[in-house]
Formats: sequence, C-alpha cells, structure tokens
Amino acid sequence: MASLAPRLRKPRHILPYLAVIALVLTSLAVALTQPDRRTTAPAKTPPTAPHAFAGNAVSGSGLVEPSSELIEVGTQRSGIVTRLDVRAGDRVSKGELLFTIDARDARSQLGERSASVQLARERMDSARVELASAQRLYSLYANVGDPRAVAEQQVIDRRNARDLAAARLDVAQAELRQAQSQAASARTTLGLLEVQAPQSGTVLQVNTRVGQFANAGPGPGDQDPLIVLGETNPLHVRVDIDENEVARVAIGKPATVSPRGNAGVRVRANFVRTEPLIVPKRSLTNSTAERVDVRVLQLIYALPQDSRSFFVGQQVDAYVPAVEQRRANK
Repeated sequence: MASLAPRLRKPRHILPYLAVIALVLTSLAVALTQPDRRTTAPAKTPPTAPHAFAGNAVSGSGLVEPSSELIEVGTQRSGIVTRLDVRAGDRVSKGELLFTIDARDARSQLGERSASVQLARERMDSARVELASAQRLYSLYANVGDPRAVAEQQVIDRRNARDLAAARLDVAQAELRQAQSQAASARTTLGLLEVQAPQSGTVLQVNTRVGQFANAGPGPGDQDPLIVLGETNPLHVRVDIDENEVARVAIGKPATVSPRGNAGVRVRANFVRTEPLIVPKRSLTNSTAERVDVRVLQLIYALPQDSRSFFVGQQVDAYVPAVEQRRANK
C-alpha cells in the first residue's frame, strides 16, 4: 500500500506543466493569427484632384447629357405601333420618321373627306352655271327696249331667280370650304400618326416595339417615353455645386472632368452656361455619407468632341477652379 501512494500523487505534479504548455500554445496561436498592421506604401498612387487645382478647386458631381438635353418623344394619338424605323444609336435628322401608329381608320376618314370635297366642288360648279344662266335671262328681260313687250312681273321673277342662284352658289362655296377643312383635319390626324424627329440627334433609347399599344401623352405612373433622343455632338456635363461653395467657384473657366470610378481619365471641359436657379440636388452618388437635402447650382460644360470615355447618363466627378483668395477676401 505504501508503494502505491507516490504513483497516485504523480498526476498532481503533471497538471501545472500541462497548463503552462497550453498557455504557451494559446499565446502562439493568438500571435500568429493577428492581422498585419504594418503600413506600407501603395504600389501605385491612387488618382487625386488634378495637380493644377490642388488646394484651389471646388469639386462637384455631375451627369453627362446631350447638348440638346434629353428629348422624350411620345405620340398625340393612341394606337398600335405598326412600324418602327429607328434603333438605339441611330443618327436621325429633323423630320425623319421614327415610328408609325395604326392609321387605317385615319386613312378611311381622309378618303371620306376627300370624296366630300369633290362632291362640294361639283355642287359649286353646278351653282355657278345656274347663276350664269339666271344672270343672262335677267339681263335679257331687263334690257328690253319696249316696256310693253315684257311684263314687269317677269322682270321681277328673273331677278329673284338670279338672286336665288347667287345664294345657292354662296351655300355651295361654304360647303366646299367646310369639306376642305374636314379633309385638312383628317390629313393632320393622319400626319400625327407618323411620329417624326423634332430635331437632329442620336436615338438614345427605344421603349416601344411593333405591335405594342402606345398611349398618347403622359403615360400612367412612371411610364418611360417611347423614344429618347438628343444631340450628342458634343456632349455636355451638368455639374452640381453645393450652394455653400458657390461663392468660391470661378464661373466661366474650364473644368476637369473624370468618369466616376476612373479618376485616371481626365478631360478638359469648356464652360457653356450657368443655370441661375438653385435647385435641390437630384444627381445622387449613392454614398452612405451623402446628404440628400442639399441645394445646388448647376453649371454646364461641353466635353471635347473625341471624348469616347463618356456616355449619356454617366456620373462624373468635376473639379472647377476656385476664385483666387485675394479676390475672395475683397
């Protein structure tokens, strides 16, 4: 029994050593799994504000748009689209046909109106012949030299017949004018079913197809326009400047513009005009730190003709020169 006692006490001496080993292993594991917090220089310096404007520029977000702004084309007459003559990216001239609404009913009405014009014209010709005949008979009776040869009542009857023929001619002429007006209205309706380009430009978007029903005027809800076009030669940039920074902007000087997410591309944009009305900011960058209750001044700049890195609707970053500090203090 005495020899068994030392054996039973051995585990108690081993436990402290095991605890020390576990602590060392835990410390090594924690040390090896810690992230590397050493700072290193980037392999490539990220793009920043243009060097020429560093410390002396006002930044703003912008949106690329056609120089004519967006032209949303619709139709004044509802109906089925029977013909579509353009696709997105096509260049169109003013007056060029874009699409056609079903015009069968309008053509039928125009045919009826044209027939009415022809009928009214023939009635007018008949009334004109009748008036000429009545005028000759009246002149014959009125110019008889011997009053006893013709009764006075016969002269009166011929004069009345002449006046009646003249009145019928007036009615026929009025009916002809009415028929011509109705025919002109039918031609106008037919022309409205052939939607043409209001000005020269590039077709940016087509939201209709042959066989679809096109609603006249504004659509329900947020319905897209049937066709969107605009003059893309040149492109413009609408830059939003915070109203608190307006006093620092050197209005009239060129700006440097870069596509959003590609600050390495920088182009010089020439000043076009200022929209003098301060408006709520609508061009949002989706940044979590962005304020949406900002009011902005909008400056319009023209991009160079060969700017292939920009597309209509694209967001850009713009750097507008600031006024000199001396002038600002004055």
